[in-house]
Amino acid sequence: MGQNLILNMADNGFTITAYNRTVSKVDHFLENEAKGKSIVGAHDDKEFVASLKSPRRIMLLVQAGKAVDDWIERLLPLLEQGDIIIDGGNSHYPDSNRRTQYLKTKGLRFVGSGVSGGEEGARYGPSIMPGGDEAAWPHIKDIFQSISAKSDNEPCCEWVGDEGAGHYVKMVHNGIEYGDMQLICEAYDIMKRGLGMSGKEIGDVFAKWNKGVLDSFLIEITRDIMYFNDDDGTPLVEKILDQAGQKGTGKWTAINALDLGMPVTLIAEAVLARCLSSIKSERAEASTKLEFVSRVTKFEGDREQFLEDLEQALYASKIISYAQGFMLMQEAAREYNWKLNKPSIALMWRGGCIIRSVFLKDITAAYRSNPDLKNLLFDDFFNKAIHKAQPGWREVIAKTAQLGIPTPAFSTALSWFDGYRTKDLPANLLQAQRDYFGAHTFQIKPEFANDKYKEGAYTHVNWTGRGGNVSASTYQA
Repeated sequence: MGQNLILNMADNGFTITAYNRTVSKVDHFLENEAKGKSIVGAHDDKEFVASLKSPRRIMLLVQAGKAVDDWIERLLPLLEQGDIIIDGGNSHYPDSNRRTQYLKTKGLRFVGSGVSGGEEGARYGPSIMPGGDEAAWPHIKDIFQSISAKSDNEPCCEWVGDEGAGHYVKMVHNGIEYGDMQLICEAYDIMKRGLGMSGKEIGDVFAKWNKGVLDSFLIEITRDIMYFNDDDGTPLVEKILDQAGQKGTGKWTAINALDLGMPVTLIAEAVLARCLSSIKSERAEASTKLEFVSRVTKFEGDREQFLEDLEQALYASKIISYAQGFMLMQEAAREYNWKLNKPSIALMWRGGCIIRSVFLKDITAAYRSNPDLKNLLFDDFFNKAIHKAQPGWREVIAKTAQLGIPTPAFSTALSWFDGYRTKDLPANLLQAQRDYFGAHTFQIKPEFANDKYKEGAYTHVNWTGRGGNVSASTYQA
């Protein structure tokens, strides 16, 4: 990532100093990939800092956590007022909050920047999500926007917000990535086990989907994976151990959603699906003891229609995932007093990053049309899309349940949608239960308020009536 960002910057007319604590790597880089480019090397901290013009702009690409703090402390004695330190790794946003405030006390400017797109994106145009001390933005804007991916000639990079906002947005991006990947994996499993399709046939479906509303980087690479055969002519993907790894950003997103009380169910299910995949030996044992029992044992019906339904189910579930992600960022902006630019965030994700897709143009348009849009589903385009997709979406989940194929992401997306569109949920009974066993109190619906149950007040009831008549105790909010 570091090498490729340096090469990208050089290609865009900037002069860069490359530095690595293993100085032999610097020399090798200069003699090979960087040869003939506007790149110089440094072999110690002092030489590195001395080579930079003021205000110095230093971008760290090191492992998140202690390594970032260690490098900051190494550089501090050599820096001057107004110099800028940029963390381009996958740091947790609370760390970026802390570092922004800490470096302000030292007269320095900190930027925590999400960078998405992998090694290829870093080389030819990533999505960049900078946040932190806004005074640093004018000094790095030209560089970042020059090297970033472009979508309709607009750079996929804009200032995100204060403190850890940049890394927060990258965290949510990665959470949505978890959801997208899980949805695609479920679609693959449905086609393989539910419809009995070959790798080539599944690849053909993904190729077709990549020309429509699902046109995206992840669909594109899934097509390529399905077409890739091992030396023996069989799909390599079928030989890969089904234990999913993770580096924590999806988990961070789910935990933050719980902390903020936001129902980001699809990302959470995607994280838990990876956790379930990790207990491979236990699943293997369970497969010998837990049987599949159903009145339906094989797919019956119109396969082509079902594949169209599956496409709509995937599209609708993706809409839900993004709606949840933007709800979370909206709540975080309120909670942390950030000014997040939702149209710019959608634009930043349109190119360069892992979740880039044609779909994000519609999200950008929705938030540009109404920056205060409460929910993505309230936009006319997405409102029509989600209603059009519903019949096929419901059909897919019903049939996969009968066939015993797990669809945690598809199912939670539909369940969330049905809950979100429901005016009266059964949480009234839940509140009654809490009051019954723990005297946790409840509030009455406004239309039933009276002298006994006052609107807005918290009430506790003697539900059994033991020791006398049923009574209510009311506490003002």
